[in-house]
Amino acid sequence: MVHDVAMVKPAPQVGSEVLLTDLYEVTMALAYLTEGMTDDATFSLFVREVPPDRGFLVAAGVESVLDYLSRLNVDDAVVAGFAAALGRSPGELAPLRGLRFTGDVWAIPEGRIALPDEPLLEITAPLPQAQLVETYVLNQISHQTALASKAARCVLAARGRPVVDFALRRCHGLDAGMHAARAGAVVGFAATSNVAASGRYGLPATGTMAHSFVEAFGAERDAFQVFVRNTRGPVTLLVDTYDTAHGVHLAAEILAAINDERPIGIRLDSGDLAELAVRARQILDGAGLKRARIVVSGGLDEYDIDALVATDAPVDVYAVGTRVGTSADAPYLDTAYKLVEYAGRPIMKLSPGKATTPGPKQVFRGRGLDDVIACRDEDTPPDAEPLLEAVMVAGQRVEAQLEPAEAVAAARQRFELDLATTPPASRRIRQPVVRRPRRSEALTRLTQQVRTALTQHASLD
Repeated sequence: MVHDVAMVKPAPQVGSEVLLTDLYEVTMALAYLTEGMTDDATFSLFVREVPPDRGFLVAAGVESVLDYLSRLNVDDAVVAGFAAALGRSPGELAPLRGLRFTGDVWAIPEGRIALPDEPLLEITAPLPQAQLVETYVLNQISHQTALASKAARCVLAARGRPVVDFALRRCHGLDAGMHAARAGAVVGFAATSNVAASGRYGLPATGTMAHSFVEAFGAERDAFQVFVRNTRGPVTLLVDTYDTAHGVHLAAEILAAINDERPIGIRLDSGDLAELAVRARQILDGAGLKRARIVVSGGLDEYDIDALVATDAPVDVYAVGTRVGTSADAPYLDTAYKLVEYAGRPIMKLSPGKATTPGPKQVFRGRGLDDVIACRDEDTPPDAEPLLEAVMVAGQRVEAQLEPAEAVAAARQRFELDLATTPPASRRIRQPVVRRPRRSEALTRLTQQVRTALTQHASLD
């Protein structure tokens, strides 16, 4: 075990995402292959508990998983990387060479609302394949679902007012920034400052100016005038670099001189945003600029938005960044990827507090998130719908891959439909009610049977 953790040489950089895995996945996959354990295994990925103040989750990350599984190929370069990490010769890892994903994937489609314990995704494939992909699959589903669930709460808090993504600069890496922008797009954000994400996901690009732009000029007026002259799109002036009230007055003067129909506005980024928004609205309206929007930013998340909306602050757009792009109050999900069946034999874990349920599953949804976790082969009850769909069969996507923007649009539509039927108590920003799914009678019986058999077996050892 010490060897696996620390006493190894760094693996060479071969540029393959297949190497983005935990070392023990490689060790286990190799052992399975060596021992001839290649029957089909089903692993279930679920969230044990939702984070505090979350009434639900929003499924996300499935597209990334399908892309990865479609490309998975353990070639000579990957084998060399694995061998270096394990301190073994590439020849010893020959059983892994040529491994590709040939299995099936069932998943809750992106954008749909999910509850704790429900499988977000299940993989059925030859055991070495299903084991090797665990780390990557958990990484993508966990991160993107956490971000989408956080972003969804911002949309709820805004109560119909636009929310825009400003998160890229403080996300935990560039890939995380793309995930944050995509998650926002899925749940209804109006725009993003991320230029790459805008083009990829079909979300309008948005931006104002930085305090440094204002500071670079000798006077605030000069900065505003230069900015207006050099932009062709919407004009939003940042007014709180020095004195906010003075900045708003100056911005109103500059904006009033614009003689075209471009959208105009100001941005408040610090101070008492509710009070400043009221004063700014008075100044703008007094200058005949009722059409000028007020954008607020400055480390906001759903709690700040909810508080501002509750005061009837005249805010038109909420720009969220750091706290939302990192899901700062709940930066991880309690996800698990557990073996539930091997070679037709249902399997479960009995560990206290971490017991699992055996067998491939389906989730049946009734009205108002009245969900039932069932065995995969059960019939759909009346007035319910199955949540998990077959998205990959024998290593091939069931449906043709959509363009990124199309996939986001489809996920957004699913989210909006689900949100409309989510109970108000689960939609609350503070102290939401978390509904827990029930287990079907068949799954309950299977669980008890497997538990009894395992307990009896353990007593004989």
